[in-house]
Amino acid sequence: MARAGDPDILSDFIVPANVTTVYASFFTFTGMRFLAPTTTFKVSKISLAEFPALNGQSVSCAVLPFPAGTPNPPHIHPRASEFLFLIRGTLQVGFVDATNKLFTQTLQTGDIFVFPKGLVHLQYNSDPQEPALAISAFGSANAGTVSIPNTSFTTGIDNNVLAKSFKTNVATIQALKAGLAPKP
Repeated sequence: MARAGDPDILSDFIVPANVTTVYASFFTFTGMRFLAPTTTFKVSKISLAEFPALNGQSVSCAVLPFPAGTPNPPHIHPRASEFLFLIRGTLQVGFVDATNKLFTQTLQTGDIFVFPKGLVHLQYNSDPQEPALAISAFGSANAGTVSIPNTSFTTGIDNNVLAKSFKTNVATIQALKAGLAPKP
């Protein structure tokens, strides 16, 4: 059996090579102080890349503001499960297991939902008027995120392969790719 996860560390914490003295500020992340309201879904993550003190701690998190009517498209976290706490609003959430069974739930303020590691999952604020706000915690300092739409349609996979895989035509694949292309 193969196992994956953050390696155990042999000290209380890991100090980056370029740091000579550690103070309490090393363990403090201030990047969430000035979160502004958004009109599109945008994750503000706190992972090893943004917060070096997480190295070896097997934990990270993200703030997920959902403007009215916005999804967090289907995606996976290959290295961690996700623990989502809904702070405000309502969210439709779900994941698909290895047998292609869809598990869905509508969350209300204060609800918690767990997405198992490596499974395709999504969140959607279907309310056309009210925003929603959630915080997710991950069991890894770098959970990784693989967006299913972006991975499928913006990485250069041949249109014919995608058309046959999704049982559609090349014109539909090209339209999907155009919709996901970065805006100039």
